[in-house]
Amino acid sequence: MITLHNVTKRYGTFKAIQSISLNIKAGEIHGIIGASGAGKSTLLRMMNLLEKPDEGDVIINNKKLNHLKGKEIRHIRQLLGMIFQGYHLVGNKTVFDNVAVALEIAKITKKDRTERVMESLRFVGLETYKDQYPSQLSGGQKQRVAIARAIVNNPKVLLCDEPTSALDSKTTTEILEVLKQINQQFNVTIVIVSHELEVIRSLAERVTVMADGQIYDVVDIEPTGVNKFEKGAAAFVEQLKSGGDTNLS
Repeated sequence: MITLHNVTKRYGTFKAIQSISLNIKAGEIHGIIGASGAGKSTLLRMMNLLEKPDEGDVIINNKKLNHLKGKEIRHIRQLLGMIFQGYHLVGNKTVFDNVAVALEIAKITKKDRTERVMESLRFVGLETYKDQYPSQLSGGQKQRVAIARAIVNNPKVLLCDEPTSALDSKTTTEILEVLKQINQQFNVTIVIVSHELEVIRSLAERVTVMADGQIYDVVDIEPTGVNKFEKGAAAFVEQLKSGGDTNLS
């Protein structure tokens, strides 16, 4: 589904990504983890050419994205939804209009836009919030709007860049459950970047561990399940007593 072949990304003389090759299978949930500055977000953003490789190829469905132009690359990008850490919602647009933006860009008719936006909002549990504005929403609700916007075009791939890092534990669990449902119900390939080990453990089937712009290892794991990520007061006390640390920073 997604293949990165010997991709390198430079910022001046600094190599953020150093000749990485990676294959992500259709339908899997693939985690990318590493310490701050390891290059994980840059690698993710290269998958839809938000960051263009200086060397190597980005291949989606056997098409080299970095060799496409104009209409072809816009068509491929419609297959790739993206969820950002900071939500990236438009403050003066309603929830409905924020989700509809992706369909307007794709030139979907107004009638079809309405149906598809409401379907996406129902999926994330926000249909009754359609006329509200981002400033009226909690962090978790804003992220649900961002998810609805990302899936409204029926993407084949969902790229998630630290989607839960600004959220509390309960809201994190809810967002991860939504991502799990998207994968299971629509067979969407999900790539999720996080510095939180438990977030990756809860969902991912394979994990790319990065260090210094390179792949340290790719590990097959058995997901623990979203329900096991939920943290209450007892879990916090247990972690404090054990000295456990589930974050990489």
